[in-house]
Amino acid sequence: MPSQITDAMIIQWVGGFLWPFFRVAGFFMAVPLLGSQTLPANIRLLLALVVTLAILPMVPDVPQIDLISLEAFLVIAQQVLVGVAFGFVVQIIYQVFALAGQMYAMQAGLGFASMADPANGVNTTVMAQFLVIGANLLFVTMNGHLALIQILADSFRMIPIGFSGIDREFFWELVNLGGWMFAAAFLIVIPGITALLMVQAGLGIVTRAAPQLNIFSLGFPFMMTFSLLIAWIGLTTLTPHFEHVFEFGLSFLNDWIESRA
Repeated sequence: MPSQITDAMIIQWVGGFLWPFFRVAGFFMAVPLLGSQTLPANIRLLLALVVTLAILPMVPDVPQIDLISLEAFLVIAQQVLVGVAFGFVVQIIYQVFALAGQMYAMQAGLGFASMADPANGVNTTVMAQFLVIGANLLFVTMNGHLALIQILADSFRMIPIGFSGIDREFFWELVNLGGWMFAAAFLIVIPGITALLMVQAGLGIVTRAAPQLNIFSLGFPFMMTFSLLIAWIGLTTLTPHFEHVFEFGLSFLNDWIESRA
């Protein structure tokens, strides 16, 4: 005679899928490329469902919580917060290249060349958008999305579903990560900015040696051409910089997850 299906079993089955789903959905809501506004919401929801089904066998047993209760809403908020925090760390990694492009464009006189960023809904320089697109391509080429999904799956073992998750120390580490973002962006553009400074110093020497030259009419197009040449040469270092920045972000997430074990 088949065993009878009880309400507790239904709650356990539904909760076993819903609690991981909210963490994965929060991650896809905040992570760049997959969580951008250019990707329709129904596609992001479908991706969250597929990823949840894929990592569900690796999720440990979830606590039995009444689906219509205050505890359930607290667990949902906690899981969404964990997922959004993971996606925000990846967002900071991407903003390193956006900030580097902004810095270089402003110093090279290319700040007037701006365009609408469809992912963030703001205007950014073309140089910053170019570096972000390059980071997206490298991210997919190096299977960065698979590495992030693996970290997300491991987080269910280290940070089990419940009322514990994000602590105060993690928010302070996120603040420090913002300072690291500015430092990493500056290290990416400092060779190009140094080269531009040397060119400007050379133009100043030419102006003193030949005052009859109109430096304002000659210097601006020359600086623009030279800045684009420097940017083209600097593309060879984009891949090593991305590997370093992305490995730092992954190690940051791994270290924080392992510290919760």
